Amino acid sequence: MKPGIHPVYRPVVFRDRAADFAFLTRSTATSDKTIEWEDGNTYPVIDVEISSKSHPFYTGTARVLDTAGRVERFERRYGRRGVA
Repeated sequence: MKPGIHPVYRPVVFRDRAADFAFLTRSTATSDKTIEWEDGNTYPVIDVEISSKSHPFYTGTARVLDTAGRVERFERRYGRRGVA
């Protein structure tokens, strides 16, 4: 790697305020805000809108679309046209 052209890759805390959840990982993202982490060190913190604790896919609250019901409702409204 060429020196001086790559962004700094360091520990950063990502915080999901909606779910009251934070995790420490490494990133090139920057922030002026800091937070004191559980290990006693201070890290930059980035607030995010959605994380694995608040996203419906990961929490199991995702809605499953009833595609079979939608097809049947369409056929009831418009009938089966063009059937040979």
